[in-house]
Amino acid sequence: MKLRLRPGRRGPIIRVRALSGFAALPDKGGVIQLQVGEAGASYEVAENATSSRKIIHCDCDCFYAAVEMRDNPALVGRPVAVGGRAETRGVIATCNYEARAFGVHSAMSTMRAQKLCPQLVLLPPDFERYRAASRHILDIYRDYTPLVEPLSLDEAYLDVTGVERCKGSATLMAQEIRARIHTEVGITASAGIAPNKFIAKVASDWNKPNGQFVVRPRDVDAFVKALAVKKLFGVGKVTAAKLARLGVDTCGDLRSWALADLAREFGSFGAALYRLCRGIDNRPVCPDRIRKSLSVETTYVKDLPDLLACHAALPALVDEFSRRFERARDTRPVHKAVVKIKFADFSQTTVECVATAPDAAVWSALLDEGHARRGLPVRLLGVGVRFAEAQRTVHDSGQIALFG
Repeated sequence: MKLRLRPGRRGPIIRVRALSGFAALPDKGGVIQLQVGEAGASYEVAENATSSRKIIHCDCDCFYAAVEMRDNPALVGRPVAVGGRAETRGVIATCNYEARAFGVHSAMSTMRAQKLCPQLVLLPPDFERYRAASRHILDIYRDYTPLVEPLSLDEAYLDVTGVERCKGSATLMAQEIRARIHTEVGITASAGIAPNKFIAKVASDWNKPNGQFVVRPRDVDAFVKALAVKKLFGVGKVTAAKLARLGVDTCGDLRSWALADLAREFGSFGAALYRLCRGIDNRPVCPDRIRKSLSVETTYVKDLPDLLACHAALPALVDEFSRRFERARDTRPVHKAVVKIKFADFSQTTVECVATAPDAAVWSALLDEGHARRGLPVRLLGVGVRFAEAQRTVHDSGQIALFG
């Protein structure tokens, strides 16, 4: 039996229970074909490339540095970075485009950044000012839709499906929002407009800085097909390298792989790869995004020479975590305790175990286990927890890293 569904209805998802299970895949004409398979299985069939959703991803340009230049115009035109000092083993949080021209980038050590750009203006972060700017920007977003999902201080998803402003045009809304951010907040932002979150986020980077890019439903297939696989959510350096070894460089290359083959090579992440390389992402925009993890970490001015010194440093981390944990709201129950260790040679390890609450004794035991893996002096320690996850659906994406 085959059930053929042509796109164009309002509802983006059809739920079907089969007497015999089936597999679903859109053909070249956008027709979804369901083929009978295992009995009793339930499936969700999504109209993806032809979805009627309108999603905007807004991302402020070099946000921290932009706020600094706004408040001190003498910095405009000079290479500026916000981050920690080199002598305290600081890293760059963000930098402006003048600094990027020298090869400076986020997460780079400050010492390295200053070698690349000796004239770099390094500023300490001022999160109160950044949060104030972020709140103003969120207020602008919420003038257009209540469906705003902040990802950080400087970026958010907006679902403007059905919004009547700007004649219902998501493109015009994005232009108006960006203009208001520039006028009211004094910084610039870029935007991507697409039928789903994955493609909108990729598109927002297309015309940075101070630009926007639209991927219309009819263009989704070609746009995604040409994307490098490293653009896919969850594909980091290790996965990208593995895909390259397998001869996969673009999403078009990845489409030639069967779902079963991807599952064999990449486990549960194979299903996400299969969907994303076809532009499929049915995640809703969630205004009340639930935290998946909470952690604190410290990079030490001088390496901690041995395990005893690491244990001596642990109480300060536990205290800081406790303060953050008390401030956190709407969290799920704790599921795991985690310790992160970065050694003097920059190798890194993460140790975790099942736990029901933050527990200094559990972190201490994990520290023993992690330190034994290398036995070297330690430059960074972190402690944290992962929260229990809600039941996953077939459209859920991979897990977000605990320590970012």
